[in-house]
Amino acid sequence: MLDVCLLGSGGMMPLPYRFLTSLMTRFNGSSLMIDCGEGTQVAVKEKGWSFKPIDVICFTHYHGDHISGLPGLLLTMGNADRREPLTLIGPKGLERVVSCLRVIAPELPFPIIYQEIQGAEQTFELNGYRLKAFRVNHNVLCYGYTIEIDRAGKFDVERARANEIPQKYWSRLQNGETVESEMGILTPDMVLGPQRKGIKLTYTTDTRPTDSIRENAKDSDLFICEGMYGEKEKAAKAVEYKHMTFYEAAELAKEANVGEMWLTHYSPSLTKPEHYMNDVKKIFPRAKAGKDGMSVDLMFED
Repeated sequence: MLDVCLLGSGGMMPLPYRFLTSLMTRFNGSSLMIDCGEGTQVAVKEKGWSFKPIDVICFTHYHGDHISGLPGLLLTMGNADRREPLTLIGPKGLERVVSCLRVIAPELPFPIIYQEIQGAEQTFELNGYRLKAFRVNHNVLCYGYTIEIDRAGKFDVERARANEIPQKYWSRLQNGETVESEMGILTPDMVLGPQRKGIKLTYTTDTRPTDSIRENAKDSDLFICEGMYGEKEKAAKAVEYKHMTFYEAAELAKEANVGEMWLTHYSPSLTKPEHYMNDVKKIFPRAKAGKDGMSVDLMFED
């Protein structure tokens, strides 16, 4: 199970009723955050989640509405006497940008591990899931992210017996372990059936529609996508500033065959995004207007 919470759904500036952009996920005792705009700490507190399990923070890009909440978050973690390393992932320039922000958070009791994304795509294996960064199209270097959790096949007793695997090794092989035995090397595929469908989440903001989004969002259970503008007359503005309209996001969701789409990263002038959803759902019926604190548990299929 992957817990997902859209902590903030605003772009450019925080509003009394809308925090700046941030996403948080929880899986198997660890938490990942994507972007950390102003107000993110308050959003985490309002959700009732904890800062303690956050071990990875990713950044799509380095505009202030996506990273301005980081120094305060680091201080809060430090004041809680955190000792475990914190991994930061982001575009080129990550360590330089964070070091500048840390002028106001210079002393931390935990190490920071910097991982700058190399090239147009890069995959990271972290805490039992796979995180892939892929380049999108904004006016600065910017990336989207997918989180994938694989699921092994079911334990197959007949397969294990056919391969003459001693029962004392079954549980270790079922848990994905490769075993050295008196019979030689035993591998999980000797006792497991075909791999089952896992969980996939895709998150992208601040971009024009791109093939990289279509390809990486394909068959996602949940696609969280920028919808800067709901007003159709702002289509030209979206092109000029390299953002996306609700309707472009819906087309991407349709083309990528995702299970559900949440819109996010609204313009401050867009006070009631839900007013535009009827037209959006004509393109992609399983679309929702994201809002602060919106959450879901993505489950493995039975």
